[in-house]
Amino acid sequence: MEKAKVHIYCGDGKGKTTAAIGLSVRSCGRGWPVVLSQFLKGSTSGELNVLRNLPNYHYVPAPTTTCKFVFQMDEGEKTEYQRQVQQHFLDTLEAVKKYHAKLLVMDEVLDAVSLGMISDEELAEFLRNRPEDLEVVMTGRAPTPCTDPLADYITRMQKVRHPFDKGLNARVGVEF
Repeated sequence: MEKAKVHIYCGDGKGKTTAAIGLSVRSCGRGWPVVLSQFLKGSTSGELNVLRNLPNYHYVPAPTTTCKFVFQMDEGEKTEYQRQVQQHFLDTLEAVKKYHAKLLVMDEVLDAVSLGMISDEELAEFLRNRPEDLEVVMTGRAPTPCTDPLADYITRMQKVRHPFDKGLNARVGVEF
């Protein structure tokens, strides 16, 4: 059997998480156990309200934050949040084993790496040694130096225009 593939959905455009969620719903619809782990996000996105009700769909609760972006945190907050994100990564790997996942979605994990919250080498080591039948989807702004060569699919979402550029905030039901 050929080893399952690694997907990266990246770029500055909208749609990375949406694409990852779409693939996870498709996989779940085929009876695959799916694990969704979101990094650098809260647990309030609308899709979670539906996904939690699907059979074989498992969500790893995101670390709690002070509702600040990382760039807004002081050094003490960053250190504590980094500890939480590292534990979240370990919890995600445990969930893959516990549920015998066939698809793992790590939403915004590439940004967690680029911000120094988790190690690029540690993520790449997991990818190289994952179960043969585990398909992995990672999202974020850009592939990391260690993940780029390991990806079988890289899809770039490019922003051409976005309401945020005009000062509009994210909207319930569309962006979250």
